[in-house]
Amino acid sequence: MDDIQKQLEKVKDAMEKAYKHTQVEFSKIRAGKAMPSILDSVKVTYYGNPTPIHQIASVNTPDARTIVIKPWEKSFISEIEKAIRECDIGLTPQNDGELIRINIPPLTEERRGLLVKQVKNETEKGKVGMRNARKEVKETLKRLQKEGIAEDEIKRAEEKVQELTDAYVGKIDKLMTHKETEIMEV
Repeated sequence: MDDIQKQLEKVKDAMEKAYKHTQVEFSKIRAGKAMPSILDSVKVTYYGNPTPIHQIASVNTPDARTIVIKPWEKSFISEIEKAIRECDIGLTPQNDGELIRINIPPLTEERRGLLVKQVKNETEKGKVGMRNARKEVKETLKRLQKEGIAEDEIKRAEEKVQELTDAYVGKIDKLMTHKETEIMEV
């Protein structure tokens, strides 16, 4: 029974990781709103080291379409601007010598459609991760049955694994629906 419990915990952890990964990937898909997380992948050369922007500047969103970056050391304003231009996230920084403003353009209908496709793609990747976790655990349960664990215990464990899979797939579908609604909102 202890081995079965370990397998159930293992599959739950794997599904939770797949769900969290999908959440992170969704946060990178911008829905036409200014979000500081858009800049998470941008690294600035700070005293020779690649450093995330939020570690060398304050990043704020004064309104739904603007990101404002105020470096703690003014001498790095041009480095930050250069890093944003070079990272290819489709944003144009405007440097006024004190801070950097980034205006987020409204999404076109075509761009919204592409973002929805990207969301569906990431959703499917998350579901594949969950199905792979389920498959691995089912194979382990079959091996445990051959080693002598009762068939009815294995069946109950498989049912629990399926319940977990259904629950996490439902969570990912709910996340996808929310993100699609956010993207299609004009």
